Amino acid sequence: MPAPRSAQRRAGRYAEIVTLPTAPRELELTDTRRRARVPLPEGALSVYVCGVTPYDTTHLGHAFTFVQFDTLVRALRWLGREVTYVQNVTDIDDSILARARRQGEDWQALGRRETVRYLEDMRTLNVAAPDHFVAATSVIPEIRSMVERLLELGAAYATDGGSVFFRIAASPHYGELSRLDRPGMLEIAASQDDADVDDPRKEDPLDFALWKGWSGSSDEPAWPSPWGPGRPAWHIECSAICKRYLGPQVSVHGGGADLVYPHHESEIAQSELATGRRPFVHAWLHTGMTRMDGVKMSKSLGNLVFVRDLVREHSGDAVRLYLLEHRYGDAFDWRPADLESAARRMSRLRVAAAEADRDDGARERFVAALADDLNTPAALRALDGAGGSTVRELAGVLGLTLSGADLAYPPRMTDDDAKATGTDKDQPSLKPDESWGQGTDSTHPQSATGQPVERVDEATADDIGPLGRDELPQTPTRDEKNS
Repeated sequence: MPAPRSAQRRAGRYAEIVTLPTAPRELELTDTRRRARVPLPEGALSVYVCGVTPYDTTHLGHAFTFVQFDTLVRALRWLGREVTYVQNVTDIDDSILARARRQGEDWQALGRRETVRYLEDMRTLNVAAPDHFVAATSVIPEIRSMVERLLELGAAYATDGGSVFFRIAASPHYGELSRLDRPGMLEIAASQDDADVDDPRKEDPLDFALWKGWSGSSDEPAWPSPWGPGRPAWHIECSAICKRYLGPQVSVHGGGADLVYPHHESEIAQSELATGRRPFVHAWLHTGMTRMDGVKMSKSLGNLVFVRDLVREHSGDAVRLYLLEHRYGDAFDWRPADLESAARRMSRLRVAAAEADRDDGARERFVAALADDLNTPAALRALDGAGGSTVRELAGVLGLTLSGADLAYPPRMTDDDAKATGTDKDQPSLKPDESWGQGTDSTHPQSATGQPVERVDEATADDIGPLGRDELPQTPTRDEKNS
């Protein structure tokens, strides 16, 4: 009997990784909540990383997070662990709507275009497709159900205008992840565009939105709900996706360090109350901030280094190696000279890979480095002195292809790519007027006229393919689970 399609997809994406034949050391990771290294649970593992909000181009900070999580999944599978890996895309958000208005385009066209560009950037860095790449708009029924459950428990309250807020007083552990006191939370919340600490409808300034009532604007999407038309707020999207694809508890969850509060703190509160299971996450992993001249790279500051610019001059392998020279939890400053050094190191690895096979203890050091809180700098050092198939195997675990060719951006599309994405062969972005698939009326946003408008649906592993090797994502079809 052939293997299930999901197993075939997983084998295809990680075909270059051979499971380590000997019993590995226990891999430990630093849990943000406990501020300590913890071993992973026994049995099958679930990994979730918060993905992009697609309204702008992928920058180096994004790449650092997703390369590190991709490396974690590769390493765990090489060490013999079964992993289900999920990543979301926040395809409905205040920032997307605001950018679309400024640019005079449809919010779905904007999100769709930037998502495809993100996938292209990840492919260039040989980031493999997660098992499930999920658009927030594909889990509207699950979001509504979770909000209803929180209302039933008295952990949320509805207001005039159709909005629903989470009541932080209902969560006795709120603040446990970030370890912030109330003034610290208020300071950060006040700086968040969508936190609305001064909203008079709130019982507490720190209460956060679960569902945003429709404003009545013709360019703002809305879905029907028991509280009136509206759309999901930010934090509830990830909780609903986790529950649907991974269950009430997750082995490893994370993202950038800037998500600790309020996003992940709020995720914990609503998920643990809605499911009745604690802890929501066994190990929280947060990647360090990427800085320029000591200041965090961010879209709001405009001090960004874009992946597509870097791969005009360097191979994707060189950029990936540069990122892996930093431990996942450490902040670091972008310096062009460091990337030049990484490119030279990459050239040396290619030469070593073509030589006769030699181990010289590399494999043992490599496994020890992975077990040491995914110490990728030490894992790279373990390759020094090794050669041949040893280098090729261990470099593959780190997601390095050892390809000698520089990858010009954008990647050249084949005729099949263009057909699959509805894209002009000489233009990598998707046509802005094409849909990402139709769902049922129950999951469609409503336009100002009350008619369903097109929505972005889930892009599954089938649609995306193994990023970095095969075709660009196909146009997703309707998810039958949502019908």
